[in-house]
Amino acid sequence: MTTSASRHAYDESTKGMVSAGLASFAGVMLVVVAVFQILEGIAAIANDSVFDSQIHYAYTFNVTTWGWVHLVLGVLAVLVGIAIMRGQVVGYMAGILIAGLGAIFSFAFLPYYPVWSLLIVALNVLVLWALCSQIAHDRVDLSDVEGPL
Repeated sequence: MTTSASRHAYDESTKGMVSAGLASFAGVMLVVVAVFQILEGIAAIANDSVFDSQIHYAYTFNVTTWGWVHLVLGVLAVLVGIAIMRGQVVGYMAGILIAGLGAIFSFAFLPYYPVWSLLIVALNVLVLWALCSQIAHDRVDLSDVEGPL
């Protein structure tokens, strides 16, 4: 069986369908998380009093600074999410980076808005899982697969 025939057989198999679904899911979830981060950033930039800024914390920044961080990260995440939905492999790698940074920044933002930050961390971890699963499926060497997929 040729490599292109193997690839076509894999794409039509249940594993292939699940893999493609995970990639689409990751792209859509990254865009959803990005919209949340953009809204969080706009709220922090527009009105500092939305978040509790009287916190003594190791990662203390001005709330407006955190707003800009979330806004920029959100805009980048929208672009990367679109690349993932278009099937761009570089989008998968950039998505892992953006989702990882989003989880880290939301963790650092935890004292300002705990429940929202935990939700964003959880959604970013879900995106990380989906993207890593997609990359793992794409790395399968089809020449080593024997029998029906």
